[in-house]
This record gives sequence, structure tokens and C-alpha cells, in this order.
Amino acid sequence: MSTSLPSGLQGLSGRAYYLAPTRTFLSESDDAVLGAMTRSSGFSIEPSQRDAWCAQFEAMRSALARCDEAGLVAFEFAIPRMGKRVDVLVVMSGVVFVIEFKVGERQFTSEATRQVWDYALDMKNFHSTTHAVPVVPILVATHANANTAPSALERDADGVLRPLRATPATLGAVMKAAADSCGAPRLDAEEWSRGVYRPTPTIVEAARALYGGHKVEDISRREADATNLTQTSAEIERVVAEARDRALKVICFVTGVPGAGKTLVGLDTATRHRDKDNALYSVFLSGNGPLVRVLCEALARDKVERSRGTGTSVKVGMARSEVKAFIQNVHHFRDECLRDPDKPPHEHVALFDEAQRAWNLEQTAKFMQQKKGHPNFSMSEPAFLISCMDRHPDWAVIVCLVGGGQEINTGEAGIGEWLRAVRERFGHWHVRLSPHLRDSEYEAGAALQLLEGHRHVHTDERLHLGVSMRSFRAEHMSGWVKAVLDSDRNGASSAWKQIAARYPIVVTRSLRAAKRWVRDRARGSERYGLIASSQAQRLKPEAIDVRVTIDPVHWFLHPRTDVRSSYYLEDAATEFDVQGLELDWSCVVWDADLRRAGAGWDHWSFRGDGWQRIRKDERKSYLKNAYRVLLTRARQGMVIVVPAGDADDPTRLPAMYDATFEYLRELGLPILA
Repeated sequence: MSTSLPSGLQGLSGRAYYLAPTRTFLSESDDAVLGAMTRSSGFSIEPSQRDAWCAQFEAMRSALARCDEAGLVAFEFAIPRMGKRVDVLVVMSGVVFVIEFKVGERQFTSEATRQVWDYALDMKNFHSTTHAVPVVPILVATHANANTAPSALERDADGVLRPLRATPATLGAVMKAAADSCGAPRLDAEEWSRGVYRPTPTIVEAARALYGGHKVEDISRREADATNLTQTSAEIERVVAEARDRALKVICFVTGVPGAGKTLVGLDTATRHRDKDNALYSVFLSGNGPLVRVLCEALARDKVERSRGTGTSVKVGMARSEVKAFIQNVHHFRDECLRDPDKPPHEHVALFDEAQRAWNLEQTAKFMQQKKGHPNFSMSEPAFLISCMDRHPDWAVIVCLVGGGQEINTGEAGIGEWLRAVRERFGHWHVRLSPHLRDSEYEAGAALQLLEGHRHVHTDERLHLGVSMRSFRAEHMSGWVKAVLDSDRNGASSAWKQIAARYPIVVTRSLRAAKRWVRDRARGSERYGLIASSQAQRLKPEAIDVRVTIDPVHWFLHPRTDVRSSYYLEDAATEFDVQGLELDWSCVVWDADLRRAGAGWDHWSFRGDGWQRIRKDERKSYLKNAYRVLLTRARQGMVIVVPAGDADDPTRLPAMYDATFEYLRELGLPILA
């Protein structure tokens, strides 16, 4: 870091390897700048990295030499949400320039273009003093033909230009042309530097950042009016420390609206304590197979990629083994505990994601009898999992991360089964409760009454996450979805007024138009995909077969060029594939399994050659929750497709779809032709 950094810029001192006023940078030698960057990096610099930095210094000196306006330049500027660093960031001429260098490259690849675009979008969306400022991403290929035609200047509605191309020789001219086209008022660099970075990462991005050493406060928003991740994570840390110090056994129940960051809270604790030799060693457990697979693969790939930058290459197999030690499928954890019924697990802290989806007694006993050879098994899954942690002779902590209205499969017990197990079998355990467990969507009211005589119950508001982070453009999105599915027209209309300006939702009868809509809106590597209910059996004429199994790793992690990825909009993911994960833009295809009938919903299941009405309340709830999951997956916007049906097909009559389309239209959703 430059020693002459003005006091007004000190707040950014930890964000970049080198940060200085442009005039200071121009006056300092390469050795001085290189020395500051080397000290800030904290690791030995390879000759190739040193040479790349020096090439950037030369190009930036040339580009900034003729500028007489005071500005700010930063090298290796951190983007914690993405676990990456921008090569160069310049604040000048009323514009934030995000510049990515590809030293030695002759081509402007699409991958590199998306990379610099992603960085620019991150700054625009999540840095407070950049919200109203034009952002210009520029890709510099140092060995490209100097006569390469400059990129056309295209500016989106939010003030982010489409990525520009430059060589070291043309960079200054490209920056000037972009600044002139924006015509923005002068931007004071010190005032800009006081902005706060408030990211909203996807769960995959957040897991990568936490695994890479970032703290949860680095990658979470800090709205003063919301109980935030930092507070909830800190409270769990406090409970764990108290349990260890006082030799207690404690079970915590953390609640949150869809997308509020419950999984992130669990991952934060697990990644902090992933050292097996540490007394606080923790394990993150989930029965959500796709989520576990995607997270494990993403973290393993990230570890391999980061190891290359340090010169100590890690093989992907080794990385996968390391990650799977602290992120596990809950059923693997259960099976390990079955092998030795008296031995406690290695971990003293177990974090159960989507705890409400654990199996009830009937489902668990059936599985144990048919699959594991235990004919007399007499515990629900929550009771058995608590019993496993209870084997520790000294202390243990269980953290149950609870979503409301998320049960989507037969045999899922809801959170009440955990509470009953504590009351009936584990009265010596201390209980820490979110007060929101009493809310209707958690369906735990009756079970909570069982704990009224329990001696060790404490309620804490910090164990609730009340604001969705998934839809960073619309924090009240979950409220809108709830109102829509509850047939609460007034509530839906009120919520729509709060989200419509920043979170686009449109409805259409045309799948072709819907695909075009999401493709046109996605920028950089923003991910989009096709999703539908697992009961949507009559979408086959739309070329959607929900019975085709997707690989969630390919669907969520692979690039646009891979036909198995979500980008291709060919394979539809169901609620089982996407629960707990996110898209930037979603295309939700609404079949006749959940259809409007008068003032409410009718629930149907397709069997054989026709639809059969669902009459059991439990199955109705599963179907409703499936659509709740589908409608809360998108972070930035979605298109809902309600097919037109076919008068010649008795399984797809227009009447099965028209009322649903009209209901959504009457709620105020714009129609996409």
C-alpha cells in the first residue's frame, strides 16, 4: 500500500494490494509499487506474476499520463463475494473503471469478457457509492493487434457499459471515449471510497469465500433494520463456546425466510472449525443431496484453482476428500453412527441444514428395516441424530437450520419431531429457540407446548434471519410468493408494489418467448435455468420431461458451452434439484398439477393416462411447497410460463391453465407476448 495514502482513503486500505491517488501512482517507481503489492499479498511472488504486474503498471501509466484530473487507482482490488480480485480499478472522470488484463493474450475470449463484466456488475450491485455511478468494464489483451477495432459503446439501464476491449496502446483512448459517452458529473474519490460493500452472494459463492478465508461479515449485507448473518453466526459461536466451557449439551433452532442465509450460517461455523484436531471441529450435514454435491464439487475445484496461484498444486481428488470431511450428506453421517452404536462421532458440533426435512418415525423405521436390516428400529431421524451426539460424555452442540414451508417429500417430519424428541428422550439437553418457530409456516406450535415445562429453554431473536438475501433486488420476494400461494390477493398486490421496480417478473404463454427473455437479461456469467414441479408430467409437449434426471453439478456449475448446464434451457430442474440453491434468473414453467379453481387452488397428480385429484392435506402441502421453492429460486427476476394447453388433448385442456394465467395477470404481472 502506498505510504502517501490520504486519510480519507484509509477505509479501503484492506481491499487492494496497492491503492493510491492517480498522481501518486504516476510519481512512484515500479519498484515502489511492486514492493507495496508484494507486502500486501502476504505470499511469495512468482516471477510470472511480477512480470504481469509490471506490464500492468506500464499500461496504466501510459493510459493515465495525459489525465490532469485527480482520481484513484487500485491494483488487485478484492471482490470477496466472488473470492476474486480485480486487476485494476480506477475512479476518475465520474466513472468507475474495472480493468482486467490478460498479459500475453492475443484474443479477447468470451470467458475473459464475462469475467470483467462480472466484476463490474458486482461493484454496481453491491458497493453503495457505485450504485448511481457509471461502471465501465475493460478487457485488455496485451498482445492483441493494436489495430483491433474498438468495442461499440453500449450502456445498460443501470449504468453498466457492455465490456470494452483495449490493448495497452489504446487503453487511454478507450477510457476517455467511455468517460465522454457517460457524461457523468465529477466523482470525488475520497467520497466514493467511503462507500460500503454489501454483497449478496449465492450459496456457492459464499461457500467459496468462507472456505477461502473470508469472514461472514465480508460477504453479507448489513442493513440496520434486519437481524443479519453476522449476529446469528456470532450467537452460534457463543453457544458453542459456552457448551464447551460448561460441559453442556445444547440444541439450537435457527429460523429464516427463504433465501435469508440459513445454510450460510451453518457453513460459516463448519468452515471456521474444519480442523479435525480442534476441539470445536464441526460438520455441516444436509439431506439435500444436490446441495451437498454442488457445494463439495465447487469447493474442491476452488481449492485446486487457488493452490495453483501459490505454487503448491493440489489434486482434485485430495481436495474433494478434504471438503467431504466437513460437508456431508446427513444419511452418510447416520450410517456411520449405525456401525458402532456406542461410539460418539468425531465432531462435537453438528449443523443440520433444512432440519425440518428429517424423516418421521414411520419413514425412518421403514428405511431401516428395508435398507439397513434393523427390523425393530423405533426412533425418528431427529431422535436418532440427537442420540448420536448425546454419546459424547462431555459436551455437544446441534444447530438445526429451519426453513418454513419447505417440506416437499413424503415422510418429512417438520421441526416438531425434533422438539418432541428433546422432550421425550433428551430432557437434559439445553434448548435455544428462535421465537419465530411459533409462526404458522414452521408448523411447530403444538410441539412447542411440549417444551413449556422444560427447565432449560431460552428464546433469542438473534436466531432468526428475517430478510431474504437471495433476491438482493427484492427483499420482500418471499412475502409475495407466500401471498400468491395463500390466495391472498391484497397481500400479493401490496408486496408486488414493493418489488416491481427492481425485481422483474413477467408471465407468458410462450416458452420460446420466456427463454429469449432470460437470455436477453443475463449479463456476464449470471446463471439462468428452466425449472418445473416434479409433478409437472404434462409438459412433455413443451419438450420438458421432469422425469429425466439431471446432474446438479453439471446443471449448476458448468459453463454456457456445456449442453448439460442450466444455460442451455433444455433440461428442467425440479424442486428437489434446486432447493437450497439459486439462479440469477429463472424460467418457471407452471403445469396443471397446481391450478386455480375459484378463489383457491386445486391439487392434482398425473397417474397413468390422466390427472387424479390430490385429497390428502399432507400431499397438498408438499405440492404447494414445491411451487414455493420454485418461485423463490431467482435472485434478480423470473418469467413464469403458463402453457396455453391444447383443446385436442384431454390431459392439457386450456381450461386447466387459463385460470392460473388470469390469476397471475390480475395480480399485476406484466404479460410477455
